Amino acid sequence: MTIQEQEESLFEAARQLTGAARAAFLEQACAAQPDLRQSVESLLGAEPGAENFFKTATAPPGDLVRFLATETELNGTARKNGDGNGISEGLGTRIGNYKLLQKIGEGGCGVVYMAEQEKPIRRRVALKIIKLGMDTKSVIARFEAERQALAMMDHPNIARVYDAGATETGRPYFVMELVRGIKVTDYADQNHLDTRYRLDLFIQICQAIQHAHQKGIIHRDIKPSNILVTLHDGVPVPKVIDFGIAKAIEVRLTEKTLFTGYEQMIGTPAYMSPEQAEMSGLDVDTRSDIYSLGVLLYELLTGRTPFDPKKLLQHGLDEMRRTLREREPQRPSTMVTTLQGEELTVVAESHGAEAPKLISTLRGDLDWIVMKSLEKDRRRRYETANGLAMDIERYLHNEPVIARPPSRLYRFQKLVRRNKVVFGAAAVVLLVLLAGMSTSTWLLFREREARQQAVDAEKKEIELRQQAELREKITQLTLLVSQEKYQEANDLLGKVVFTQPTLEGAAVMRSLGEWQVRRGNVKEAADCFTQLLQVDAFDGWDVDTIDYLECGPVLLELGDKGQYEHFRHEAISRYAGTTYPVADRIVKVSLLLPADGKTLESLEPLAAMTLQTFTTADSGQQADTFRAAWQCISLALMEYRSGHYTQAAGWCRKCLDYPEYNAPRAATAQVILAMACWKLHESAESQAQLALARKAIEAKFAAGLDHGSAPSGFWFDWVFAKVLFQEAAAMTGNGSSS
Repeated sequence: MTIQEQEESLFEAARQLTGAARAAFLEQACAAQPDLRQSVESLLGAEPGAENFFKTATAPPGDLVRFLATETELNGTARKNGDGNGISEGLGTRIGNYKLLQKIGEGGCGVVYMAEQEKPIRRRVALKIIKLGMDTKSVIARFEAERQALAMMDHPNIARVYDAGATETGRPYFVMELVRGIKVTDYADQNHLDTRYRLDLFIQICQAIQHAHQKGIIHRDIKPSNILVTLHDGVPVPKVIDFGIAKAIEVRLTEKTLFTGYEQMIGTPAYMSPEQAEMSGLDVDTRSDIYSLGVLLYELLTGRTPFDPKKLLQHGLDEMRRTLREREPQRPSTMVTTLQGEELTVVAESHGAEAPKLISTLRGDLDWIVMKSLEKDRRRRYETANGLAMDIERYLHNEPVIARPPSRLYRFQKLVRRNKVVFGAAAVVLLVLLAGMSTSTWLLFREREARQQAVDAEKKEIELRQQAELREKITQLTLLVSQEKYQEANDLLGKVVFTQPTLEGAAVMRSLGEWQVRRGNVKEAADCFTQLLQVDAFDGWDVDTIDYLECGPVLLELGDKGQYEHFRHEAISRYAGTTYPVADRIVKVSLLLPADGKTLESLEPLAAMTLQTFTTADSGQQADTFRAAWQCISLALMEYRSGHYTQAAGWCRKCLDYPEYNAPRAATAQVILAMACWKLHESAESQAQLALARKAIEAKFAAGLDHGSAPSGFWFDWVFAKVLFQEAAAMTGNGSSS
C-alpha cells in the first residue's frame, strides 16, 4: 500500500474519533512513522471549518502541499461561483445542467448537494462531487466505482443514478435520486415502531442488498447512515445509499485502478465483518454484507451495536481486529437485560413497549436469527440476504426458523401457535372420546396410532434427508458462484433435482444463465432460465419479472417458438389481475411474436394497467421518465400486434423523444416504428428507422454482450431488440442481423 493510500485509510478511521481516543489510535497506527502521523494530522486539520488552518499552516508535508496547491489554483473559480473561501462550490453554482441549492452531506473525500436539474426536465436531485484536493487516483477510482455500482441497480429500495460528468476543473461528479429521509434507526425510534414494523423495514433492506448481490456488487459499508427512510404516499420506504466502497464480484466497475492495498482496512469498524477487518488472504464476499446486516438488525432491536464503536477504536487496530475475530457478542435479549434504569426505559419506549415485553419478544427466535447473521465463521451465516429476510418472515408467521435448532418440541410449539383453534377443538374432542372409550378400545387405538406414527416417521426421515442433501448441494452451488467458479457450478447443477421452490437455487440459476448468455451458449442459457421460472417462488415482483424478461428473448434467440408460446401463456396466467407495477414488462415480453385474438384479449387488462401507470410516471415535477419511456415500448407493441399501426408509431416516437437515452430501448422503438411505417406504406421512413436500429444492434453484438446496467440497458434488452429486428428485416426484405 502506498503512503498516500495509508494516509487516506488512517484519515477515514481517525476522523470518527476525538480527543484522547484519536491520539491513542494515531499513536499505535503510526508507530515509528512520525512523517505519516504528521500528514494524517494535517489532513484532519483540513476538515470542515479549516479556513483558519489554511491561514496559519506553514510548510505542510507530503500530499497536503498538493492539496493546498490545488486549493489555491481553484480558489478563483470557486469565488466566481459564489463561495469566498474556495473550499467547495458555493450555493447557486451551476455544474452542467444542475444548480446547487444546499449541502446535505459530507464525507472524507466527497460532498453531496441538493441540486435542481434545469433541463431537459426540472427536478430536485442529489449531486455528489469529490472535494477539492482529494482528487487522488484511488479516490477518483472509488468515486467512479460507486457511480457505476449504482448505475447497475434497478430496485425501489436503492437510490437511482441519473447522470454523471466532470466540472470545468476536471473533478468528477454524478447525479442521483434525491432521498429525503433520515437514518433507519432514527426513524424507527422517533416513530416508536414496535418490533414487527422494524422487521418489515429490515426485510425491505435485505431485498435491496440481495438485488445488489445479484448484480454482482458487495456494498461493504452497510450501516444506519447509509440507509435512509423516506415516505412515499405516507408509506415508509428504506433506501440504500452510498456504494462508495462497494466491490464488484463478476465485473470491474471502472477502467481506473481500484485496488485495496495489502493491510488496508475498508469499512466502518462497528459494522465490519471479522474477515473484512482481519485483512487476511480470505477474500471478502457477499456474506460480509450478511454480517453487517446482522449488526444493523441488532441495533434496530436493541438500540446498541454488538460492540461499542468507541471502545473498538480506543485500544488500537490490533485489539479491534481481535475483538471482531474472537469475542462473541451478547444476544440481543441479553444486551437489553443488561441496560440499567433510564437506558432501558428509553429503549423500551422507542419500541412502544414495556421493558419486560421487549425482552420477551427478543428472547428465542430473534436471538437465534441475529446470532446466525453474526457468526464468526461466514460459512455458518445465512448464504444470502434473502435467506435472512425469509427467516424473519418465518418468525413473523409463527413458522420454525432455520436459525434455531429444530427440536421436536419447538416445532410442535410453532404448530400449536399457528393453529390454536384447531388444536383447542381437537383437545376437546379427544377428551370426550377418552371419557367414553373403554380401556381395551383405547389400547387398540394407541397401538394403531403408534404403528402409523412409525410409518410417518420413516417417511418424514427420508423426506428430511432428501431436503438436507438438496440444501447442501444448493449451498455448494451458491459458494461456487460467489467464487466465480461457473463451470464447476454448472457441472454440479446437472446433478441436482429441484423438488420445491428455492430462493438460493433461483439465484444460482440466474447467475449461471447470464454466464451462459455471455459465453454465447443460448440453449444452455434457455434451459437455466426456463428452470429458474419454476423454482423462483420467493423473490419479489421486481426480480421475478426481470427473470421473464430474460427468459422470453433467449427462447426466441434459440428459435424455439413452441416453448415461447408455452412461456407467454404461463406469464400472462401468472400475472393476470395483479396490482404490482409490472404490467408493462409482461405485455412487452408476451408480444415478441405475433399473437392471436385470444392472447391479445387476455393482455388487455395488463395493457390498461400499463397505460394507467404511464400517466402517473409521465406527469408531475418528479416524473419517472425513464420508466415512462419503457412503458411506451409495451404500449407500442400492443397497438402494433392489434393492427393499430398509426397508434403504434405514435408511441414509438414518444419513446424516442425522452431525454434519458437508452441504446437498446431506442433501437427497439426504431424497429417497431419501422414495422408500423411499413404497414402504413411509408417505406422511406421504415427503411431509415430500420437502418438506425441495425447499426446499433450489430455494433453491440459484434462487441459482445455484457451484464449492462439500467441506464445503458441490460444484455436481455439487446436480445429483445435483436429478435424484433429479425422480424422487421424479414418483413421488409432487408435480411437479418446475425
